[in-house]
Amino acid sequence: MWRKLSGERIHAEILDEVESIILKEKAKGYRLKVCIGTDSQEHRTGVDFATVIVFLRERSGGFMLIENTRSTGKISIKERMITEVAKSITIAYKLCNLLDRHRVELEVHADINTDPKFKSNSALSEAMGYILSMGYQFKAKPDAFASSSCADRFVN
Repeated sequence: MWRKLSGERIHAEILDEVESIILKEKAKGYRLKVCIGTDSQEHRTGVDFATVIVFLRERSGGFMLIENTRSTGKISIKERMITEVAKSITIAYKLCNLLDRHRVELEVHADINTDPKFKSNSALSEAMGYILSMGYQFKAKPDAFASSSCADRFVN
């Protein structure tokens, strides 16, 4: 279930909630950009995921919505990175028509390091191809703050 940073649960469909946010922010005169990212943490019994929708107000800060999910079983680092990207793509796809209609820019952030010394780099080309082939703007570390900073804070 999606929630606000305050912990308040969102009972509406995420599409309706995002549209409500966009309308309120535009009425206040803000120009928005949305960045979507997912991070994960492996545990003995499975993997915890946190997906965030970050709303950036041009020159005026931002805020986010968070969703936590869990999967059971062990998976490789590459599979985990691609699963993170798939979770972000799923929500981006759900929101893209709405964001286009309201002229809100969208970026998908992947918690994947561009430095080959890091294990997550093994999934970089597939993740980048996946995101770009869907028509979304792609950001990887160190520019992928939605996944590597925001979502990272909320992985259980």
